[in-house]
Amino acid sequence: MPHKVGVIPFDIKNARIAVLFVTSMQRGRWILPKGDLLKNESHKKGCLREAFEEAGVKGKVLKDFPITVAIGKSGHERIETVAVTYYPLLVTEQFESWPEQDKRERHWALFDDVRKVTDRDDFAVLFRQIERIKPWIIKAGERKKQKLTARQKQAQ
Repeated sequence: MPHKVGVIPFDIKNARIAVLFVTSMQRGRWILPKGDLLKNESHKKGCLREAFEEAGVKGKVLKDFPITVAIGKSGHERIETVAVTYYPLLVTEQFESWPEQDKRERHWALFDDVRKVTDRDDFAVLFRQIERIKPWIIKAGERKKQKLTARQKQAQ
């Protein structure tokens, strides 16, 4: 089974999580950014690259929270199963222009509404896992945001 890496782009406000989806290129379904690692590329670098290429965002990878799930992917007239290790990515920048902007749309959704955005069974497994560790993701994301804010204030 092939293996890919992906991100769950998210932001936090008032202890609520919003997730950024992109459309797939084949069928236009709402998915999360993912792709193959380049030769000698770490999971973190691959995640950052895929997030920018597919969703036009940059951020901080929460490398302590990887979740690997089997995802159905459209390929040569059939659906193949691939293992994808997803990492939460706290979005710190969203760009108006990005490499795949002509091929994809993007959509923010509150975490409580993700099942309304995508009804795929493979994502249901992923989002159930996230639900179980959501308090830790929120805490880690809020810590990262505080550090970024402190650095920005120091730089001024």
